[in-house]
Amino acid sequence: MATVKTTLGRRSFFKSSVLAGGGMMLSFSWFAGCEIPNRKEAAIIEMPEEWFELNSYIKIGDNGVVTLFNPNPEFGQNVKTSMPMILADELDVDWKNVIVEQANFYPKRYDRQFTGGSQSIRQGWNILRTAGATAKRMLVTAAAQHWQVPVNEVTAKAGILYHTATNKEITYGEIASLAAIQPIPEEVELKEIKDFKIIGTSKKNVAGTAIVTGKPMFGIDYQAEGMLIAMIIHPPAFGMKLKKFDATKAKSMPGIKDVFKIDTLKSDYARNYFDTTTFTELITVVGNSTWEVMQAKKEVVVDWEQAPEHTFQMDARGDKIAVHVPAGLESTIVHQTKMNQFNKNPGRILRIDGDPEKAFKNAAKILERTYSAPFLAHNTMEPVNCFANVSAEKAELYGPIQAPEFIIGTLSERLKLPKEKIQINLARMGGGFGLRAYGHHMIEAAVISQEMKAPIKMVYTREDDMSYGIYRPSYTATYKAAMDENNNLIAFHVKAGGIPESPLFPNRFPAGAIDNYLAEAWEIPSNITIGAFRAPRSNFIAGAEQSFLDELAEELGKDPIEFRLDLLERAKNNPVGENNDYDPERYAGVIKLVKDKSDWDNNSDKSRGFSAYFCHNTYVAQVLDLEIKNDKPMVDNVYAAVDCGIVINKDAAKNMGEGAIVDGIGNSLYGEQVFKDGAPQKLNFDRYQLIRMSEAPKSIEVHFVENEHNPTGMGEPLFPPIFAAMANALYRATGQRHYQQPFIPKKKIIG
Repeated sequence: MATVKTTLGRRSFFKSSVLAGGGMMLSFSWFAGCEIPNRKEAAIIEMPEEWFELNSYIKIGDNGVVTLFNPNPEFGQNVKTSMPMILADELDVDWKNVIVEQANFYPKRYDRQFTGGSQSIRQGWNILRTAGATAKRMLVTAAAQHWQVPVNEVTAKAGILYHTATNKEITYGEIASLAAIQPIPEEVELKEIKDFKIIGTSKKNVAGTAIVTGKPMFGIDYQAEGMLIAMIIHPPAFGMKLKKFDATKAKSMPGIKDVFKIDTLKSDYARNYFDTTTFTELITVVGNSTWEVMQAKKEVVVDWEQAPEHTFQMDARGDKIAVHVPAGLESTIVHQTKMNQFNKNPGRILRIDGDPEKAFKNAAKILERTYSAPFLAHNTMEPVNCFANVSAEKAELYGPIQAPEFIIGTLSERLKLPKEKIQINLARMGGGFGLRAYGHHMIEAAVISQEMKAPIKMVYTREDDMSYGIYRPSYTATYKAAMDENNNLIAFHVKAGGIPESPLFPNRFPAGAIDNYLAEAWEIPSNITIGAFRAPRSNFIAGAEQSFLDELAEELGKDPIEFRLDLLERAKNNPVGENNDYDPERYAGVIKLVKDKSDWDNNSDKSRGFSAYFCHNTYVAQVLDLEIKNDKPMVDNVYAAVDCGIVINKDAAKNMGEGAIVDGIGNSLYGEQVFKDGAPQKLNFDRYQLIRMSEAPKSIEVHFVENEHNPTGMGEPLFPPIFAAMANALYRATGQRHYQQPFIPKKKIIG
C-alpha cells in the first residue's frame, strides 16, 4: 500500500470547506500529482512547492452525492467518466452516487486544463487517487470523532462508514459537514491495486444520454439573447493577403448587420506556441442568421495579393524564437520535387551508433526504400465555431478548445482586458485531433464581438475549415539496411524530413538493437501552416518504419513478428547506446500478445499485415486481415494488443482504440490535401474522402496487457501503427508494396 504526502512545505496540498447547506468541498492541485518514481521503492511523494495551487474541487453533499469538477476539456476520449472512476475508487464511494461537472477555464484553480498528447489520465492518476484517499481519511476521522472511537477501528465501503464493534454506521453525506472541518492529513494511504473495485471495470459514458438525445452540449449548439452570426473570409491560398474589398452589395442584403476587416494578431505581438501563423487579416460578415451570412459572403468582392516573406517572434514554451515565413504560392508537385532532393542530401545527424558508414561500404547487400505522405486535414465533424460576448469591462467565450490556458494571454493582449476579466466556458468538442489546441477561432469571435458591441457566434463553413491550414505536415523518409555475406543485418539508416518539420524520433526502435545505426533529419520551410494531428509525427514515421521492417524481414527470410522479437531481445539483453526511449520487454509483450490473440502461426493463408509501435508512453501491436473485393480492400479483422498500464475504464479504452484504428485505416487509404498555387484543392467531402461505415473492419479486438504500471494514454497510440498494418496486408493480398500515402486515392489531384 503506497503512502503519499498531502503537504507541500508551508502550504496545504488540499483545502476543505463547508458548503452552504451542508457537505464538504475538497480542493486540490491538479498538477501536483507527479508520478510516484518507483512504486516499490518510494512510498512517499515529496511535491515541489512551485507546483502547488488550489484549483480543482471535490464536493461531497449531505445527500451523499460526490461531484468532481473535471478540468480537462472533453472531446470524446471519455475523461469525464474515467477520471471520476479513479477518484471514486480511492474514496470508496458507490459509483451511482458520483456525478461529474465540466469545469470552465479557471487558471487560478487548475494547473493543467489541456487535452492532448494522450496525457489526461496519465497526469491525473496520482492526484485523483490522493484526492479520493484524503477525502476518505477525513470522513473516517470525522466518524471516529462522532462515535468517540479510535480512527483505526472505522472502515469505509460504498459511501458508508462502519464501526463493527458497536454495530454503528453512517453515510458519507451525514458526516460530510463534520469531515470538512477536520485537519488535512499530512499523508494518506492509497489502495493496493488488487483492491480496486471501480478502476478496471467498464462504466457507461456519464454524458451518453445527453449525447444520444441531442442535448445542447457543443459550441455549435450555443444560443444567447441578441446573438448575431458571423463568418470569416480568408485568402484563398497560402502566400496571399488582403489587398482591398467591396462589400457594397453584401451590406445591402437582408439580415446583414456589417462587413468589415479584422486583424486577429498585431504585427508586433510575440505569439505563443499555439497562436497559429495562418491568416491574421480577415474579412468578417455579420448578420442575423447563418443562411443570410452565407449568402452575403458570396457577394463580397475581394482583391487579393501575394504576401511578402516575413518574420515574427514566438514564445515557444519559454524560448524566444524568430519564425520565418517564406513568400510564394506553393504547389504539391513542387513540394514533392523539393523533398526528393532534400532527401538525397546529408541531413542533421540526430543519432549515430557504431560506424554505419563503414558497415554500408562493406555490405554484401543493401535494401533501400523511400516512403512519403501528404498533408492531412483534421476534418472534425463539428465545424470550427465560438461564441463571444465582449464589452469594455469583460469578455465571455464559449466554444470548443483543447488548450484554453494557451490562448488566454493572446486574448488578453488583443482585447486589452486583464486575464481575470476573460471567462472561457468549455463546450464539449465535436472532435479535435489536435486542431482545437489552436485558439484562432476564439480570437476571431472575440474581436468581432468587440467591434460589433454585441454577442456573436462565429462559425466556419466546411470549406473555411479545410482551407484554413493547421494541417498534418507532408513527410518523406528513406530507410536503408545493410546485410553481410551471411544475410545478417549489420547496419540501419533512416533519413526523414518534411514540410515544414521532420517526423524523426531518433531514439525509438529499432535504435538500440543494431550495432551500426544512423538517424538524420531535414526540414523545408513553408507558408502552409501545420499543427498537432493525432499522434504528431508518429502518425507518419510509424507507418514508414514498420513497412520497411516488414520488407526487411522478408529480405532476411524471417517471419515479420519473429524478426522484431529478435531485435527487441537484443535491445533488452545487450542494448546499443544509452538513450533508447522504450522498454524492450514491454514492447515485446504486446507483440507476443497480438501474435497469440490473432493466432498468427495458424493463419498463413490470410492476407494479413503486422505492425507495432511505441508512442505517448503506450505500446501497441496490431494484426490486420483483409481481402480484395471488387478491386477494393475490405478489412475483415483487426487484432490489437495494448500496454497502457492499468486500464481505468475498459469499455472506454476499447472504444478509443477502435476509433483510432478506423480513423487510421481511412487516412491510410484516402487521406490527402494537395495544393496548387498555394490553394488547397480539396475543400469538402466530395473530394476529400473519409472512410465510410461499409469500409470499417468487420471485427476489431482490443486486448490489454495486465500489469500494475501507472496508466498511460489511449487516444493516439493505436493510430500510427495501423498505417503499416494496412500496407503490409495489402502487399500480401496483391503482391504490391505501398510507399506513398494515400494507398488508393479516390481521385488523383496534383497541384
